[in-house]
Amino acid sequence: MAIKITRNKFRPISRRRFLSTAAGAGIGAIAMPYLSRAADRPLVTHGVQSGDVSSDSGVVWARADRASQMLVEVSTSESFADARALPPIAALPESDFTAKMLLENLPGGQDIFYRVKFRDLAHTGVESEPVVGRFRTAPSDKRDVSFVWGGDVAGQGWGINPDDGGMLTFSTMRKHRPDFLLHSGDTIYADGIISSEVKLADGKIWKNLTIPEKAKVAETLEEYRAAHKYNFLDDNVRAFNAEVPIFVQWDDHEVTNNWSASKELPAAYKERNIALLAPRAARAFHEMYPIRESIVEPGRVYRSISYGPLLDVFVLDERSYRGANGPNLQETYGPDAYFIGPDQMAWLKRSLLSSRATWKVIASDMPLSLIVYDDAANRRGSEAFAQGDGPPRGRELEIADILRFIKTAPIHNTVWLTADVHYAAAHYYNPGKAQFQEFEPFWEFVSGPLHAGTFGPNELDNTFGPEVRFIKAPGEGKQNLPPSEGMQFFGHVKIDGATGQMTVTLRDRADVALWSTTLDPKLG
Repeated sequence: MAIKITRNKFRPISRRRFLSTAAGAGIGAIAMPYLSRAADRPLVTHGVQSGDVSSDSGVVWARADRASQMLVEVSTSESFADARALPPIAALPESDFTAKMLLENLPGGQDIFYRVKFRDLAHTGVESEPVVGRFRTAPSDKRDVSFVWGGDVAGQGWGINPDDGGMLTFSTMRKHRPDFLLHSGDTIYADGIISSEVKLADGKIWKNLTIPEKAKVAETLEEYRAAHKYNFLDDNVRAFNAEVPIFVQWDDHEVTNNWSASKELPAAYKERNIALLAPRAARAFHEMYPIRESIVEPGRVYRSISYGPLLDVFVLDERSYRGANGPNLQETYGPDAYFIGPDQMAWLKRSLLSSRATWKVIASDMPLSLIVYDDAANRRGSEAFAQGDGPPRGRELEIADILRFIKTAPIHNTVWLTADVHYAAAHYYNPGKAQFQEFEPFWEFVSGPLHAGTFGPNELDNTFGPEVRFIKAPGEGKQNLPPSEGMQFFGHVKIDGATGQMTVTLRDRADVALWSTTLDPKLG
C-alpha cells in the first residue's frame, strides 16, 4: 500500500529555537537520568481523530502534553501486520502541541487503521503509549453509504455530567457505525460558562465536570483552545472520534453568540474587539480538528468532500463573510446583506456544476427559513437567512440565487442538512406555496442538539415555501431542557448502493427513530 504524506505547516526548528522550546517544555539544560525520563513519558492527551476522508485520503489528528514528534503507523489490518511507519511531524507549543497529518494514496472503500504516539524531543528513546484509531475511506464503487449529522455541543451550561453518562448521543451514534459525522457547527460554546452544579426545575442537581477556563467566557487563545479540549474529556466523544471521521464546520458559538463584524459584546467580555476574538477562535478551531488546510485561503472552512460516486458534501461557512446582523430589509444585494458572500457563492456554483455524484448534500450551519432573532427578547434583528414573510430581500437573495441556479443548470438531488436551532425538523420546500418560485422542490433536515439545551420551535417564513413535515421540540414553557430530559437529536442518512435511494431518519439519544423518509434519486 503506497501512502503519500503531506506534512503540516510547522517551520523547521533551529537549534536556538529548540533549546528555548525545550526549556519551556520543562526539559531544561541539564539532562535528567534516562530512567527518570522514561518514567515521565509523553502522553496522547485527548485521544485521536480523523477527518475529511475521501476515497484515497484522510487527515489524522492528535495532541501531546509537551513539545514532541508525532509518529504515525498506518495499516489496512487491525493487527498492524502490514503497518508502515510514516515520517514524524512536530507537535510544538505554537499549535498547543497538536499535530495533523494528511494521508494520501490510500485504497478506496477500505478500513484504515492508524496508531499514534509521541516521541520526546529531548530523549528520542522515550515515547508515549500508542493510541489506535480507524476510518473507512470513501468507496470507489456504488456501495452503501451511511453517515450521521448534528451540531451544538456543551451549550447553555450543560457540560459533561458523569452521573448522566456524559455525552451519550455520541455513544448512540457510534453504535450505527457511520462512515462519518457531519458536524454542523457550534462545536463548542465559547461564550458559555460551565458551572460545577446546576439546579434543575425538579430540585435535582446537574453536576458538571469542570475546568478553570470554562468558568468565564473565552477571550484568549488559550481559553478558546480549552473549550474544545473540554469536549474531548468525555469518554463517549473520544471513543466516537477514534472510530468515526468528522467533517466539521463552524457557526457562531465557536467565537461568541450571533457574532458578526459589527457584534456588540456583552458586559462579560473584557476584550471588546470582535476583530481580535474571531481570529483567536478560528485558530483554535483549526488546531483542534482534522480539517484539511486550504493553500488558497488559510483558515478556510468552506470546502467540498467527495465520498464516492453516490455522494458529494459541500460544507458552507455562513459566519466568516457575512455582513452586520441587523434589520437587513434592503431590497438590493450588497455587502451588508452578505451571508455566504460572492466568492463562496461562486465556488458553490462551480462545485455543484462539476459534481458527478448522485446526491449533493449542502451542509448549512443555519436553516434556510427559520427566523432567528439577534435580539430574541425583543424579537429584533436578523441572525439567520430568513427575513420574514414576503419576496426575497437582504440575505434571502443569496438563497434565491443559488436555488434558481440549481434549477436552471440543472442540478439534481440536492439535500440541505443543518442544525443550530436545538430541535429536530424536516422541511419540504414547495415552490407552489412560496413567494419566490424559481426552484425545484427539495428537502431540508434539521437535527441537534447533540449535547446542549433544547429549544424551539422557531417561526417559519413563506419566502421559499417550507412545509413542516416533522418537528420535535420542547414547546413553549419548556425551553433549555438539560440532556437528561432525552431531547437530544441526531440525523442518520443511508444511501443504498444498489438503488441510489437516500433514507433520512431523525433519532434521539436513546436511538428512537422519530421520523424517516426515503428519497428517490432523479437520474440524468
